[in-house]
Amino acid sequence: MSFDVPADAYARFMGRYADPLALAFAAYAGAAAGQRALDVGCGPGALTAVLVGALGADAVVAIDPSPPFVAAARARFPGADVHEGSAEDLPFDDGSFDLVTAQLVVHFMSDPVAGLREMRRVAAPGGTVATCVWDHAGGSGPLATFWRAVADLDPGHPGESDLPGTREGHLVQLATEAGWERVDDGRLSVTIPFRSFEDWWEPYTLGVGPAGQYTAGLDEPTRAGLRDRCAELLPPAPFEETASAWCVRATV
Repeated sequence: MSFDVPADAYARFMGRYADPLALAFAAYAGAAAGQRALDVGCGPGALTAVLVGALGADAVVAIDPSPPFVAAARARFPGADVHEGSAEDLPFDDGSFDLVTAQLVVHFMSDPVAGLREMRRVAAPGGTVATCVWDHAGGSGPLATFWRAVADLDPGHPGESDLPGTREGHLVQLATEAGWERVDDGRLSVTIPFRSFEDWWEPYTLGVGPAGQYTAGLDEPTRAGLRDRCAELLPPAPFEETASAWCVRATV
């Protein structure tokens, strides 16, 4: 899935969760000075920013299929090498990187096993491959309240719980099928504060990802009903939400 939306819209929607997750994920992946790293599905650059801070811009390569995201990442990280392209067909030589990462990408790959196989291919012997995906299936991802409200009003809608890697153990299964060996798995969580319900709700109206596209496709009365149901499910403001992601890593 390519996100054909402005980078700012994504930042306001998922960036509020992805930015703090990137700090935890980079540490889990073992990002350290001296490495050459590839950020697969970089988006506007949540994880790229952490990698640039840890390794230096000239040691970071990033790739994403979305032209608006590539443009935003190039402008944000002028010293990094940012490409437009897909995870399933990485335009890099075998063994090019010490660290290959993909944050919140696998569930949107057209062929997750092929994408994970490509990540392993471009990792150098002794290098690390690592990826993470929100726990949508387990109900502890950042969109859990939204999709619960959708289920209450539109019971037949699947939400994002059936996307690849979003259920416990599935990311390990996909990585193993892709040839990753001795896969280590874990779980990362971030807690995000919200000043008001509108602070929480407004990004859902920006058309980003499956949740934003679902909201944009509703007529105004139905959208208002969904908004009201979300408000009923959330605690009084100000409040916090904790979101969790499954993660895996392996040494090549």
